[in-house]
Amino acid sequence: MATPVGPYTPIVRADDWLIVSGQVGIVDGKLVDGGTGGQLEQALRNMEALLESEGATKESVVKTTVFLRHMSDYALMNEVYIAFFGDHRPARSAIGVAELPVGALVEVEAWARVA
Repeated sequence: MATPVGPYTPIVRADDWLIVSGQVGIVDGKLVDGGTGGQLEQALRNMEALLESEGATKESVVKTTVFLRHMSDYALMNEVYIAFFGDHRPARSAIGVAELPVGALVEVEAWARVA
């Protein structure tokens, strides 16, 4: 599980909800190689590890927000996202941003419902 890069809690439980703070593609405090695709794959794995730490799975996710440094990576983001979630399709927003923490190219946050 990735160590937070700021003063926040990586995952919070609120009744039947798990809120996963924005995850970037870091391992051992460093961004992974592979550009947006590689970073998104790792960010999603980091998110999944946080969910599993609370007894949930990626299938529990009902909403994600993906922040992209370059909207030109939108199609690539979709490919990685589909490969990760399979047939599960949480509601999603994708937003282009000027910058992300630690120089990341992509960040993803999620809401999951657990009963």
